[in-house]
Amino acid sequence: MTKAKIIAESTKNMPWEPKPAGEKGVIWRYSGNPIIQRNPTPSTSRIFNSALVPYGDGFMGVFRADDIRVMQNIHLARSKDGINWEIEDKPIEWVDEQGKSFNPHYAYDPRLVKIDDIYYIIWCTSFGGSCTIGMGYTKDFKTFIRLENSYLPFNRNGVLFPRKINGNYVMLSRPSDNGHTPFGDIFLSESPDLTYWGKHRKVMGATDAWQHLKIGAGPIPIETSEGWLMIYHGVLLSCNGFVYSFGAALLDLEEPSKVLYRADPYLLTPEEDYETVGFVPNVAFPCSALVDTDDGRIAIYYGAADTFVAVAFGYIDEIIDFIKRTNKLGYGDDSIGRD
Repeated sequence: MTKAKIIAESTKNMPWEPKPAGEKGVIWRYSGNPIIQRNPTPSTSRIFNSALVPYGDGFMGVFRADDIRVMQNIHLARSKDGINWEIEDKPIEWVDEQGKSFNPHYAYDPRLVKIDDIYYIIWCTSFGGSCTIGMGYTKDFKTFIRLENSYLPFNRNGVLFPRKINGNYVMLSRPSDNGHTPFGDIFLSESPDLTYWGKHRKVMGATDAWQHLKIGAGPIPIETSEGWLMIYHGVLLSCNGFVYSFGAALLDLEEPSKVLYRADPYLLTPEEDYETVGFVPNVAFPCSALVDTDDGRIAIYYGAADTFVAVAFGYIDEIIDFIKRTNKLGYGDDSIGRD
């Protein structure tokens, strides 16, 4: 079995359950799922697709909350154990770099990453009557500075790497359209300053079967000696609508637009009631992950049926072996570069 070195902030107190007897999958669901139910605060009807990081002796989270008007925004949350959360009822208040109010019209599907001593939040935001990638940061989870939007419309699924690569910040995204996009591949962009983005590269495209319609990056990529572990979602268009599952790939450490290996099967697909029944049925949408670098445990947080937050567990070495064992490149113009 692979013994990968993991280069990430280690989380010793992350939630965990051992693999159940008879479990055949590489990852397995938390027995207490979903960890966040409907109507979690007075003003919110549903919280799902959310992100968290270790902070102090517990965790801080930025949660997508749809309010009782079904308007999307990002709320701050705290937890001691990563399972039970205290969620603020009001959305995060943003200011610009001059201290003036700079709140988005809407914000959803955030990612959260620590680079040096700054916590960056990336989300899908309103821009020109449509959507693109918004970004901001905090140093203390008290003051939140919103930066200029990263791209022109239309774009979704902005995921920032946890360190600079070859001197630049690097972000994954999925160019889209103004609707419920019927297409989507993963692209990569670089920036020297988080303001100006360029050197755009295609990373990989939709393939077939469970991910034949579109794909998008999920949690912050995890740096390992085997490459960047990228967990991503893929969408199948069935006769009964969209089905969101998630899988995994390994990207080159210094040239992350290059795909080294890509698992052919999914890691997890909607099967439990909380994944198949809800506001949007048949959705498992990964947005965040915690890692214990000593033993390679991973806890993956995902949105379920656009209604709940759920957790799945696994071991990074087993996931890497799964990717290599089931590797299937050659579909979707992988590593198409700058053509």
